[in-house]
Amino acid sequence: GGVVLVLLALLLRAFAQGNIRWAIVGEFLTAPVILKGFVWTLLITFVALALGIVLGFAFGMMRLSANPVLRFTSQLYVWVFRGTPVLLQLLIWFNIALIFPTFYIPGIIEVKMVTLMTPFVAAVIGLGVNEGSYLTEVVRGGILSVDRGQVEAANTLGMTPGQTMRRIILPQTMRLILPVLGNSAVGMLKFSSLAATIAMTEMLNAAQRIYFING
Repeated sequence: GGVVLVLLALLLRAFAQGNIRWAIVGEFLTAPVILKGFVWTLLITFVALALGIVLGFAFGMMRLSANPVLRFTSQLYVWVFRGTPVLLQLLIWFNIALIFPTFYIPGIIEVKMVTLMTPFVAAVIGLGVNEGSYLTEVVRGGILSVDRGQVEAANTLGMTPGQTMRRIILPQTMRLILPVLGNSAVGMLKFSSLAATIAMTEMLNAAQRIYFING
């Protein structure tokens, strides 16, 4: 314990005596650009996590489907997005206009992809889709953990598979995976800093700008 305390004291001393102007750091903590970046960070976290939850539930149920096409699609989704770096995924989404120059839905919308895929949109999609690939397995595990006797009881009462899923299985699954969603929210808040690499003015990007100006 004494050794740990000494090491902590030495670490604090090194930071205190380092070439860091702490007075300026404290002054800029409440700078408008930092506060604006913090708001963008929270917004990216919330929207990307919401997208990840939706995708996680959708693909999680697809993993348990009797349809082999749906099962294969879900497995491919998990394999691709869990097996590639998050930063690479963000860069691909941000530069998706190189592959799809136009976003086109017949009779509804036609817009250039470079206009649609802003840094915010790319960050939300990239982080959300990646998070969804992890939540897919979480949701699948949560659904499988629900006692099968409850499903059989619902079938006995004449419920359709869709009604059983909505009224019996999913509410219990949500309760079981809620702690994991809390951890996912914290992780998403950390991963949001990667949005700085695609010119998104979140908290890290705002701090970097201040540093380059005052460095």
